Amino acid sequence: MPAAKKVLVVDDSALMRRVLTRMLEEGGFEVVTAHDGAHALEVLARENPDVVTLDVNMPRMDGLTCLSRIMSDCPKPVVMCSSITQEGAAATLEALALGAVDIILKPDGTVSPSLYRIEDEIVAKVRAAASARPRKSRAGGGVQRPVGPERRAVPRGATGAPPPLEYLVLVGVSTGGPGMLDDVLSELPADLPGAVVIAQHMPAGFTQTLAQRLDRTCPLPVSEVSAVTEIKAANVYLGRGGSDLVVTRRGAGIALSPVPADPKRLWHPSVSRLVASALEHTEAAHLVGVQLTGMGNDGAAEMAELRRLGGRTIAESEETAVVFGMPKELIDLGGATSVLPSSRIGREIGRWTALTPTQAA
Repeated sequence: MPAAKKVLVVDDSALMRRVLTRMLEEGGFEVVTAHDGAHALEVLARENPDVVTLDVNMPRMDGLTCLSRIMSDCPKPVVMCSSITQEGAAATLEALALGAVDIILKPDGTVSPSLYRIEDEIVAKVRAAASARPRKSRAGGGVQRPVGPERRAVPRGATGAPPPLEYLVLVGVSTGGPGMLDDVLSELPADLPGAVVIAQHMPAGFTQTLAQRLDRTCPLPVSEVSAVTEIKAANVYLGRGGSDLVVTRRGAGIALSPVPADPKRLWHPSVSRLVASALEHTEAAHLVGVQLTGMGNDGAAEMAELRRLGGRTIAESEETAVVFGMPKELIDLGGATSVLPSSRIGREIGRWTALTPTQAA
């Protein structure tokens, strides 16, 4: 029988440490604890855990500083614990950009007596993270990630009329996604003759902040879809957290519409629902599907169908995926036109969309 995975629980609240310890031990983990970031680094060096849960707000050394040290010095899969506030969203998105694998939202704030309500989610996320591939921080030990060769500032927008809308690029992504989206979007051409539509599994209250972060490094404008929105080429659209995003007909064109989350689906925004709706309103030859890092199989069947009908698809390769679940499902279904590391996906999208659908056939 394999040894139990070891998790380091880091929280300045003794109550939170006790509750998380009980949950994770009942979930089959061995648990060690630390009461702040500085203590966590000591325990990490001594215990060498498989995965870390890390509170954002702590005295002496906060979660972001501790995470930056972990990802620079000894990368480990880290799941951040955050409160559901605008400030908490910004800090959590910074943590995900620094290399954290996933987030746990405390229902009641920093000290959360009703944490038991999301016990199954906590155990599932920590279990998935324990097998994830951590991404070493590019920040070199600091919290800020500078603009450089890998995060260059790109002048926005071409002069004159925008390009015609030839393609929809549909991106599905989950665990480990925000950092991976940086890699992909930063390599897109500024005159992309298509729109990129992203279903990133994320709770409500976080995607607006994520869109703002991505907008700073992508050559194309990035926005969260919060109302019915006409689709325009050379734009990136991000589905609103906690809801679903669908393609709809609007007059002679197509639009994006946020809709309530389908309770029959496990993940939101739903990749499956986005791709299925695009196939209803757009010929497959004008669609490109991209399946990035994440656990589960959301969107795999629909992207495989997209390819069968004449579209093209990319699955992120195992070498760069934080969690090789969603891309593997697409590959296993025979639905991947190409399998590529994250650093090559943006350029491949640019190359494919530079051809007309007839040329690409």
